[in-house]
Amino acid sequence: MTAIRARWPRGFNLAATVFFLAALFSQARGGEQTASRDAARLGRGINILGYDGIWEGGQNAPFRLDNLTAIKRAEFSHVRINFFGFKYMDSGNVLDEIVLRRLDAVIEEVLARNLIPIVDEHDTHVCQRDASGCAEKLRAFWRQIAERYAGKYPALVFEVLNEPGGQMTSASWNSLLNECLGIIRLTNPGRTVIAAVLNTDDIPVDELVLPADDRNLVVTFHYYAPIRFTHQGAPWSPTFSRIGPLDWGTPADEAKVTADFKKMSLWAERERRPIYLGEFGVYERAPSDSRVRYLSFVARNADRLGWAWAYWQFDHDFAAFDSARQTWNPDILRALIPSAH
Repeated sequence: MTAIRARWPRGFNLAATVFFLAALFSQARGGEQTASRDAARLGRGINILGYDGIWEGGQNAPFRLDNLTAIKRAEFSHVRINFFGFKYMDSGNVLDEIVLRRLDAVIEEVLARNLIPIVDEHDTHVCQRDASGCAEKLRAFWRQIAERYAGKYPALVFEVLNEPGGQMTSASWNSLLNECLGIIRLTNPGRTVIAAVLNTDDIPVDELVLPADDRNLVVTFHYYAPIRFTHQGAPWSPTFSRIGPLDWGTPADEAKVTADFKKMSLWAERERRPIYLGEFGVYERAPSDSRVRYLSFVARNADRLGWAWAYWQFDHDFAAFDSARQTWNPDILRALIPSAH
């Protein structure tokens, strides 16, 4: 936190001192309350469109834009749009205008359902493998996106990068994150922006460095612990594909989640920053009862702490919705939102 140092002139009376300090405190608290309200209004959400062909013009695109109506009716309040922007850049890192118009259309369809859209730059695989190449592309991405949406769609939220990690250290991520925040703030000074903790097992939130005077920030982390349980049977992994069935739900299992969340909660209280649990989920090969117990426990604890959250994900895998049948998985939906029909 940035300390404020002041030199008091002679004759500066006590009443004036109190008034001055109260004004400073009120201004700081006002920014903090705005950020907290922004996080609270996000509420419960779901990740969409990460691996969908909508960006290529609709080929192999199971997601239908009218699925947003189903998301709204299920009592979600936001969607996290997983956008692989680097894929649509030319050699000069200029984003494809046709793809950007498709992004515009998705945002407008989301807003039309009174849902909040988050644009999440999702090129984790590039950024974890090639930190320097990622930095160049990420800065270019946010210059273009920030300029495109400056003064438009005030409800739209930006998320700087999904799951920074791999080759990145906390120091290198802090540097790049703050560069990108500076780029965004040039054209979007009041936009809500989501900033991630470095994505490692120990959730090193204490190492995150944010600009002290920017109170329109929400801090995010993802939670898949224990990964042997949440990813059991995942066919893309030589390790996890051979694991299972594993159960979850012992007192020790619950205590681990509670302890990890407490770490984040204590940091958030100390730094007065709102928290967003941007991803959690269990792959469908897990035993159904254990999957439901896990999702319910994680979601209710995030609710109890006042965090916004988003389930991973709507369709594809870890799916809450069956695109072929156009129906929700009722057990998963009830675990996430008990009041959902």
